[in-house]
Amino acid sequence: MRVLVVEDRKVMADSIARSLRREGMAVDVAYHGTAAIRLAGEQRYEVILLDRDLPGVHGDDVCRKLAGGDARILMLTASGTVEDRVGGLSIGADDYLPKPFALAELVARIRALARRASPAQPPVMTAGDIRLDPHRREATRAGRDVTLTKKEFGVLEVLMAADGGVVSAEDLLDRVWDAHTDPFTNTVRVTLTNLRRKLGDPPVIDTVIGTGYRLST
Repeated sequence: MRVLVVEDRKVMADSIARSLRREGMAVDVAYHGTAAIRLAGEQRYEVILLDRDLPGVHGDDVCRKLAGGDARILMLTASGTVEDRVGGLSIGADDYLPKPFALAELVARIRALARRASPAQPPVMTAGDIRLDPHRREATRAGRDVTLTKKEFGVLEVLMAADGGVVSAEDLLDRVWDAHTDPFTNTVRVTLTNLRRKLGDPPVIDTVIGTGYRLST
């Protein structure tokens, strides 16, 4: 899952981003509205976490600009009155969370919005003898527990969601990593090598030369 955090207070924005990355999300950060609009035009996000009280381009204007796209918008504000919540939802936000908030609730709301932003997936994904539980962050093969890093888990989740379709390295970078990742890095290849090893034999991840990768079970 890829998330854009839009918050002008750098310390808070970076703290939220670190917390969400620990939850296995790919996170980009924008510190003002102009950057948020630019990034949203360049990348595909499932959820945009948007501070309402942005300087310069106000969060309301950013919301109006981005509402109706593929991403779901979770608006944050220091004011939690009914009028503010109604106002935020009326300009296109999909959900509204007043500050201060608990990290667990923020993560839960982001995951709920992401399910609405993406084609519906079953709570537990299966492909052949591979079973993936995104909610519990658990993976098994033929009943054997497979311990995966967050990136390995994310790659496997994307491949399983493709249902046998080919996923390019660029798509994997977009969905599992964030904007700070060097597009020329070999991190996708290394992650796939480790994932193949952990899943064991017979191999289930094919390399489609010049195109990408697919899960064959």
